[in-house]
Amino acid sequence: MHLAYPAVLAALLFSVGLYGVLARRNAILVLMSVELMLNAVNLNLVAFDVWLRDTLHAGQALTLFTIAIAAAEIGIGLAIVLMVYRNRGTSDVDRLRDTSETDDETPTADGTPSADEKAEATA
Repeated sequence: MHLAYPAVLAALLFSVGLYGVLARRNAILVLMSVELMLNAVNLNLVAFDVWLRDTLHAGQALTLFTIAIAAAEIGIGLAIVLMVYRNRGTSDVDRLRDTSETDDETPTADGTPSADEKAEATA
């Protein structure tokens, strides 16, 4: 097997994922783009493991570890996105400045909500 084919495919996958992270505004699409980037890394790990004929198959073992980390990352990431969507009504990354700040709060002179407003928001 030639190493160039999976390396070019992985470079294309990583490039598409990088474009998705930098250009997308929806948080779910950003998470999908991160997954594309991780899959490109996994493809490179397996391709180099096969090409080098490693007896311990370290590339494949590291790929399994990366898949497990990616599954945990997407689970926690989707939970955060759903929580933000319920509270804000949007998952647009550009419109989210701070998760504790909402549009209907009246800030004090220094720009932060008062203690009473924070207590009402948590009650």
